[in-house]
Amino acid sequence: MAQGKTIKITQTGSHIGRTDDQRATLIGLGLNKRHRTRELVDSPEVRGMINKVRHLVRVEEEAR
Repeated sequence: MAQGKTIKITQTGSHIGRTDDQRATLIGLGLNKRHRTRELVDSPEVRGMINKVRHLVRVEEEAR
C-alpha cells in the first residue's frame, strides 16, 4: 500500500433505526459502535462511503 494521506473517522451516531445500506457502510468502514475510531487511507472509495453516512461520523484529515 502506498504511503499517502490518511483520514481519521470516528462514529458519533448510532446505527439503530438506520437503513440496512447505512449499517453495511459503517461496517465496511470498520465501525460498529459509537466513539470507535479508524484510520483509513484517503481514497475516492472511502470518501464515497463517508459521504453516505456523513451524519453519523466525524472526519479528521491527517497528512503523513
